[in-house]
Amino acid sequence: MDKEHYLISKLSSKYIGDDAAVIGDTLYSMDAFFEDVHFKRTWMSVAQIGRKAMLVNISDAIAMNAKPQFALVTVSIPKEMTKNEIDELTKSMESTAKEFDCEIIGGDTIGGDKLHISITIISKSDNPLLRKGLKEGDLLAYTGILGESKRDLDALYRGEKIASDSRFFEPRLRAQFITKSRPLLHAGMDISDGLYCDTNKLLDINKYGFTSLAPVSDREGLSGEEYEMLVGFDPKYLETLEKVAKETGTPLTVFAKVAKNRERFTCLSHHFN
Repeated sequence: MDKEHYLISKLSSKYIGDDAAVIGDTLYSMDAFFEDVHFKRTWMSVAQIGRKAMLVNISDAIAMNAKPQFALVTVSIPKEMTKNEIDELTKSMESTAKEFDCEIIGGDTIGGDKLHISITIISKSDNPLLRKGLKEGDLLAYTGILGESKRDLDALYRGEKIASDSRFFEPRLRAQFITKSRPLLHAGMDISDGLYCDTNKLLDINKYGFTSLAPVSDREGLSGEEYEMLVGFDPKYLETLEKVAKETGTPLTVFAKVAKNRERFTCLSHHFN
């Protein structure tokens, strides 16, 4: 168990375990987006940093079939950051939030030696998609084409440039697919730590294992920061889900079946050392 999961395991709240805490019809989620942990400023413009920080936070709401309503933002501002850069950051976060009908209503600012952003999203759902709910025999599938984020992160490490619309800069959230497919899904979560690691999390919380149905390469399985969806569902709904995927322009790949065993993927952290 790594230190992140060790810390979480020491908390006793019944609301911990999903992408967001569900209390009534309200969901609360928070993610950090820290310099030299999730990004390097030499790789991204301030606008790109603000946009991705908001997208990865809104992803938690989208993943749980919730509609973001409000955001609270905390920013650690390095002393060398100019007022123009601060304006660029705030405009980027606000415009991205507005795309999802979400409003920034407050937060906190502090001085620091690096640009760190932490965002809390408050959202609403009358039928949230949880991580619990898998059944033996369910199919496991992921949306999108995985691997681009890791591929481009590796390129950035080599000092190369990547496309401005790369998934590393610009995650694609699958709001339409989740909204339309929710009645057919038993469980789900977004893929932030890589397909291998997040599949393990989903299996752990449901106390199942898996059998492989299709090969997954390490580039696909270990690519973090994808923010695509990992979902579990009854095989009888596969054809219907494939139709929803086609209607919403969402690639959907079935890769495993839920089984009564302890099978797990080999999981490696994708964060910077």
